[in-house]
This record gives sequence, C-alpha cells and structure tokens, in this order.
Amino acid sequence: MAALTGRIETAEIVAVGSELLTAHRIDTNSLYLTGALNALGIVVAIKHVVGDRPAALRAVLQEAVSRADVVITTGGLGPTDDDLTREVVAETLGLALHGVPEILEIITQRFARRGARMPEVNRRQARVIDGARWLPNTHGTAPGQIVTSGNRLVILLPGPPSELEPMFEASVAPVLAARAGGRRLRRRVLKTTGRSESQVEELAQPVYAPLVDETPPIETTILASPGLVELHLSCSGDDEATLDAALDRAIGRLTDALGDAVFSSDGRAIEDIVGALLVERGWRVAAAESCTGGQVLQRLTDVPGSSAWVLGGVVAYDNAVKVEILGVPDRVIATDGAVSDQVALAMADGVRSCTGAEIGIGVTGIAGPGGGSPEKPVGTVFVAVTSAARRDVRQFLFPGTRAMVRTFSAAAALDMVRRHLQG
Repeated sequence: MAALTGRIETAEIVAVGSELLTAHRIDTNSLYLTGALNALGIVVAIKHVVGDRPAALRAVLQEAVSRADVVITTGGLGPTDDDLTREVVAETLGLALHGVPEILEIITQRFARRGARMPEVNRRQARVIDGARWLPNTHGTAPGQIVTSGNRLVILLPGPPSELEPMFEASVAPVLAARAGGRRLRRRVLKTTGRSESQVEELAQPVYAPLVDETPPIETTILASPGLVELHLSCSGDDEATLDAALDRAIGRLTDALGDAVFSSDGRAIEDIVGALLVERGWRVAAAESCTGGQVLQRLTDVPGSSAWVLGGVVAYDNAVKVEILGVPDRVIATDGAVSDQVALAMADGVRSCTGAEIGIGVTGIAGPGGGSPEKPVGTVFVAVTSAARRDVRQFLFPGTRAMVRTFSAAAALDMVRRHLQG
C-alpha cells in the first residue's frame, strides 16, 4: 500500500447487500462504524445501502471516493457470485485483482481444521486489489483490504459483525488513528420531554444558531420521537479540554432556555433519571396502567438494578379490575367515566396502597383507533402521580396512532414522576 499524506476528517460508509434493502435485515455495521470513526475524530458524512448490483455500486463508489477522505465498504466479500465488492471496487479505481497464495492457504487450512475440503468458489476470496494491503480475518474466510486512491483510502470489510468489528479494531483503527492526526470529535445529547419539536426549536434556535460561528464551532441537530426531543451537539478539534468546555457552555445556555423540560444532559434516559431520584429519596414506585398496558413499568424495569426501587403494578384494563384490585370507587367510574382525572388519581392511590410504594402512578386513556367521543376524543389520557406529600394529575390529548398514544402516555407518566420527585 502506498504511503499517504494528509489528515483524514470525513468518511462515507457503503453497506453492500440486497438483503439490507428488505425488511428482514438491518444494517447494524454502519452504526458500529460511525461510533468507532467518531471516536477517532472522523465525521461520517454519508451512509449508503446498495444492493448486489454492480452498476449501482459502481456509481455510489465513484461519488463517495470523489468526496470523502476514507470510504468503507461492508459486505460482498464472500465466495458466491453475488459477492462483487472486490471486483467493483477494483474496476472503479482502475485497478486489477491478483491471487494471494498466503490467503488461499489460510482459507484452505480453516476448512481442514473442520475436517472439510475447501470448495473451489472460495478461491475468489484470495483475490486482492493491486497495491492493496490485505487484512487477516481471524473469525471468517473473507479477508479485508485497504487500498489507496490518490490521497484517499478505500477500505473493504466483511459483512458479518463478528468478523467486521475485530478486523476494524485490530487492523483499521490504528491506520485511521495515525491519519486522523489527533483530531477529536466530541458530542453531547440534551434530552427534553413535555414539549413538541417546534416548541423546543422556538426556544433553542436563538441559542444554538450562533454556536456555529464560535470557536470551536458547534453543530446542533434536533431529533424528535414520541414523548422525547433530543438536541445533539458536536464539535471537533485537536484539544479535548477545549471541546468539552465549549460543549458544557452550550449545554448550559440551552438548559437555561428550555427550563425544566430538560431532564438529561449526560445521555441518560428518563427512566434512568427517575430511578436515580427514587434511590436518592429511598422511595419505591408502583404503577396502575390501563391504556399503556404495562409500558410504564416495562420502561422502568429496563433499567438494571430497578428491583431496588420498582415494587410492581397492575394492568387494570377492565373496570372490574380497577374496582376490585385497586379500590377505585364504582360511583367515580359511573360519574366521571373510566377515562377521567378522578379515576387516574384513584388508580395511583390504589396501587400505592396495595403495594406499599411511596409513589404511585395511574394512567387511563383512549388509545384508539375507536372508543373516542366529542367530549373525550381518541388520544385523551389522564396521568396521576401520588405520594403522601401530594397528588398530581394531568389531562393530555396525544396525536397519532394507537402505538404513538401509548408511547406518549408512558413518557408523560415518567416525566410526571420526575417532576414530582424534584418538587
């Protein structure tokens, strides 16, 4: 492989395989590589997913090589006719392929150790692009390759994560680290709940927009999902302390602008925050859920160690369960309806009473698609959080599908617990 000069700052990832364009296989390699590259200070500018079609792959590679400092392909290095990455990369770069006896011997011995004869089709895996450095694969038969194109790198990695990840760590990361020149990419994630994406944008945009003109410049991206809006901040440079200080200042300004909608600036999910607050107080929680069907408790118990502060709960879908197990008065359901603030409060009080928890959650609502009325349309949800100190209840009207309403409701319940615990 020829000697290289110049710093690597940008990368593009090309995931190869027609199976990745179906609903049956997810491209997890790109996620792993993005994290690994970011840790080296290399920004992933574009990701591609291409089927096993030579013309399409050639077109994507031509564009990627023209833009990025490093292009990494994943997959298409196997022994079958549809494994075309080696051939298409060589053709795109105007290079030939040649067989490497050492690779062929390694593959032959790998089969021999299993008491099998190497099929002839595996010979193609011993072909290497002229001028490339081949990368040993200790977990499979497909070696990787690193080849130069001008002052750029093209790296071919196998598709199975069990082969790709150890190969990247052993053979690729050291090469890229040397070319990254000590540059670092630092990120922060600010998490908010209880506000829509547009509401967060309205408050945050005047704060984050000027950050791109500061030194070091900070880029901000807003990502929204049901019940959660995240602000992702990133900056790059040579000194980690300077980068971290700049991000800390930016996080502080955004937190001031967004107020108590912010629940995390260190990447933790809201259920982690709730758990920490419960531990701090020495309290335990229980939940009574109707429309969420157990999602609140599922999220809480997803946190390792949650058995220390989650007692349990009741999925009270039928009114009889609300009455007989949680002690919700019949007259309250008859007067206010099963979806009401008084029923939510009674559910929270009831589950707290029957479990001995210090704090109780009650959720009741209409997730849809049917069951709504002009007075209480689909998406109407009441969430109550009670303790010996006080009783809180809120009415929400959530948009979207049944699944979205349930997700919004669980997120709202967790946020109300957070606010209750924080006073």
